[in-house]
Amino acid sequence: MTPRRIALRADLLDFTAAPDWGDTESPAVRFRPDHWLLVEDGRIAGAQPGTPDASWQLHDHRGRLLMPGFIDTHVHSPQLDVIASYGTALLDWLDTYTFPAERRYADAGEAERGAARFLDALLAHGTTAAVVFPTVHKVSADRLLAGAQARGMRLIAGKVLMDRHAPDGLRDDVDQAERDCVELIERWHGVDRLAYAVTVRFAPTSTPAQLAMAGRLCAAWPGLYMQTHVAENRDEVLWVAELFPEARSYLDVYARAGLLNERSVLAHGIWLDDADRAAIHASGAQIAHSPSSNLFLGSGLFGWRAAEAAGCAVSLATDVGGGTSLSMLRAASDAYRVQAMAGERLTAWKALHAGTRGAAKALGLADEIGSLETGRVADLCVWDWAVGPVAERRMEVARGLHERVFAWMTLADERNLVSTWVNGVQRHGRRD
Repeated sequence: MTPRRIALRADLLDFTAAPDWGDTESPAVRFRPDHWLLVEDGRIAGAQPGTPDASWQLHDHRGRLLMPGFIDTHVHSPQLDVIASYGTALLDWLDTYTFPAERRYADAGEAERGAARFLDALLAHGTTAAVVFPTVHKVSADRLLAGAQARGMRLIAGKVLMDRHAPDGLRDDVDQAERDCVELIERWHGVDRLAYAVTVRFAPTSTPAQLAMAGRLCAAWPGLYMQTHVAENRDEVLWVAELFPEARSYLDVYARAGLLNERSVLAHGIWLDDADRAAIHASGAQIAHSPSSNLFLGSGLFGWRAAEAAGCAVSLATDVGGGTSLSMLRAASDAYRVQAMAGERLTAWKALHAGTRGAAKALGLADEIGSLETGRVADLCVWDWAVGPVAERRMEVARGLHERVFAWMTLADERNLVSTWVNGVQRHGRRD
């Protein structure tokens, strides 16, 4: 049985607000070195510098870093099978690698095993909440949500919608897809820490009739999320223009179908214009920036500053399997590289905020996850500051907190992860 009251000693790091661009001395950063974080009945009960009394079960991680668990706002559960696949851009990559892998998830056993493998891998990389694409098969979404429930995780997911431009075994039709979605919504949406997302693969793989059906679902069911891809690749953008000549832009395809709202998660958003960004801001939707995937597939450089200047919320995502790791730290360091190539400098604060409190706020979940505020659910991760002689030496000579955290963000990965806690229960622990 999990103790009602636990206390973890470490260097506590989280955010109280959004850091400003380029500010390495941000007042939004809350750093409490060598503090005890108190967790009671799965929620954060406070923090203190002194040792708690004997009513608390103590976990002493002095000299280590404790942060909120990461929130991955765009990732594909079946694509562990195709991670690190060679040699193609987006559209060819889907046909060559992704679609064959996803077809296997029609089998209930494969869907259940794949979901368990994926969820355990998230936890082993320090991610405690995620917005996830399973496959077009109803069973894949069902098993994924069931697996998250069993682990106590905050998960947002839904059956993928694709009724054209996809191979046999991966297409649905409008009526059956709607029935499947309704059954899954009634079974899972709002149950424990789960929410359903109307999941449009991307505009080319849904007919106008299916997009309209997706819009009706979003309007009919309070609190549903919507997730899709937008403007990831230039060839994709041109294809959408051919398929939807009546739309002003790729994003406008979704807006016309009623799919743009405050719970819309739009992956990538590289090839957007000012009018698109204004529409995203007005709707309250967010862009799930997926830098590792963008670099690996050669999709382009996301304009984070332009998106932020337009008032768009930007969260951070791994987009595995286009991305090459489930580690949100690798995504954060790749985001720095993307911005550097665009002539900008992304601080550690901006990157880490986008994977914690910023993501939670964009999802409407800031009262539950994303920070170490009292009352939040205890989704936590404990990290080693450095692993190996190179990182250890870098920490020795680091000057100031931002330099230290930036070095950790850049050099660390899942090997630095000591333990992962979900809802106050340890779900992953490293074997030292």
